[in-house]
Amino acid sequence: MKVMVVDDERDIKLLFEQQFKKELRRGEVEFQFAYSGEDALQSLKDFGTGGLVLILSDINMPGMNGLILLKLLKEQYPQLKVFMVMAYGDEMNSQAAKEYGADQFLSKPIDFAQLKKLMAEAGNHP
Repeated sequence: MKVMVVDDERDIKLLFEQQFKKELRRGEVEFQFAYSGEDALQSLKDFGTGGLVLILSDINMPGMNGLILLKLLKEQYPQLKVFMVMAYGDEMNSQAAKEYGADQFLSKPIDFAQLKKLMAEAGNHP
């Protein structure tokens, strides 16, 4: 399963590589990392979706925030699943993300066991 993680915090790459060590080693998951909404869209424009199934995006980022990214992704790449990551209890952003078509919501800090389960479900359902 190919997943793009969009987050302005660069240490997110190491965190995901640690949490998915076994799955990465077995070739069950492949991650791409974008450090802004703009970078994510540019990567999709330059390289296409190329088997990408899921985008996991933080909501709070400088520049283009995750809500704007979500809206654009759902308009331009409706086949992609988009999971939004937000601060716990952020009802205003949660409501906007629902309206823009987010497929799932995760609170920070990310519960990786829950994320793995949701990813498995997303990979099995078109």
